Amino acid sequence: MSKLIVILGDQLSPALAGLRQAEPDDLILLAEVKTEARYVKHHKHKIILLFSAMRHFAAALRQQGFEVCYLSYDEQPGIYSMTDAVRFALQQRPFSQLLITECGEYRLQQEILSWRDTFELPLEVLEDDRFICSQTMFAQWATDRQQLRMEFFYRQMRRYTGLLMDAKQQPVGGQWNYDKDNRKACPPDLQQIPPLQFTPDAITQQVMTLVETEFHDHPGSVGEFHYAVTGKDARQAFLHFVEQQLANFGDYQDAMLLEQPFLFHSICSMYLNAGLLDARWMCQKVEAAWREQYVSLNAAEGFIRQIIGWREYVRGLYWLLMPDYSQHNFLQAKTPLPGYYWHGETNMRCMQQAISQTLQHGYAHHIQRLMVTGNFALLAGLAIDEVTDWYLAVYVDAYEWVELPNTLGMALFADGGILASKPYAASGAYINRMSNYCKNCYYQVKAVTGAKACPFNALYWDFLARNESQLGQNARMQLAYKNWHNKDAEQQQAIREQAAQWLIKLEQL
Repeated sequence: MSKLIVILGDQLSPALAGLRQAEPDDLILLAEVKTEARYVKHHKHKIILLFSAMRHFAAALRQQGFEVCYLSYDEQPGIYSMTDAVRFALQQRPFSQLLITECGEYRLQQEILSWRDTFELPLEVLEDDRFICSQTMFAQWATDRQQLRMEFFYRQMRRYTGLLMDAKQQPVGGQWNYDKDNRKACPPDLQQIPPLQFTPDAITQQVMTLVETEFHDHPGSVGEFHYAVTGKDARQAFLHFVEQQLANFGDYQDAMLLEQPFLFHSICSMYLNAGLLDARWMCQKVEAAWREQYVSLNAAEGFIRQIIGWREYVRGLYWLLMPDYSQHNFLQAKTPLPGYYWHGETNMRCMQQAISQTLQHGYAHHIQRLMVTGNFALLAGLAIDEVTDWYLAVYVDAYEWVELPNTLGMALFADGGILASKPYAASGAYINRMSNYCKNCYYQVKAVTGAKACPFNALYWDFLARNESQLGQNARMQLAYKNWHNKDAEQQQAIREQAAQWLIKLEQL
């Protein structure tokens, strides 16, 4: 008898492990289900991209001769979960086996594993080898290590893949990491090269109509959608990045400019995380651009580190530590999320810029997420679950395996240092150095106290003071605490009183 092969919305890869086992008489199931579309208020662009990409993927499978059971969001009443979708498909005919590639989120993976008891049918869950590092391989790397630092994992991935390595298995250029060369502020007059955009076709337009009707209360605007929804277009978008943007990506990947949401970023993480791009192929294209002397080494290395370093690392950490990891709250952050995270209306220009572009495009780059919205959440002690749910909801590339470690661990330091060696806390000076936001802000970036002082400043010092019992012995925080203790008692009191005022009027900042 045939197999029922289940493909999830972020598994839209022709080389998916489950598809490699497909035979002509098997049935392939894809389903747009309510629980996955609504467990947080996903950005409209995320739902459009996934539903449209799933429909295009199903059409491509049919053209290749596969039999596909596709359940659209509004097609079959009573189908709310993936379990419901599988039950429906199993009623179509007898099957010998239920086959799926391992899921990207712990919550859904537990539902999948429950199918062994729910359905009287053998269930096989295949390893997702689209990732370079398997869960087993990461667990072996982590064994007996006192600290699970990304840098050392990244070096192992470089050796394992051979990317940017010389004939003696040493890093090309003599260094593993060129991050220090990737922190330049971007000149405002530097010509921007935007990412490639695509005109919605008939399938995408149908999905846009559905999303406007069914998800009208979710963030974002349907009419702004111009992303790729097929593997072919996603590859074209990435090659555009390599050929047109990568040369400047290295120097300015941490930079921020007013009304410039993309700068030289590829925005291809949304395609990669949905399965429309392959990580190895992307890294090989970037490495080839460096070897052919089209881009600098710091540009190529900076991009490859994000893929085989950070991306693989946070995925490994997620599966190693879940489900307990999601419950960490090392600094006891409990302040409710301010409303401007959902509407962007704030006098803080950096927050207004980062949040507004997020709501418009479902996108912000890593420094905007870490050092603006994430930094503010850290300094203000915003509730961990509300912040992580927000990040999961508003970004098109967000799935819990990648979002949770980056938010809870790196941005909020809620894991107490499992992921990051210190909190990424910063005053307004950092944002002023890396952007031109502060020149156009209602608040004064160099002022610490006063009605128009930058809120980041007093909140930064207050963050240090109120968390000194947890952070005071951190080796990488000693200079910051030395600077705090060098202030006299009157200065410290004024700063802490100012921070208290900001926290009381948090919604009005």
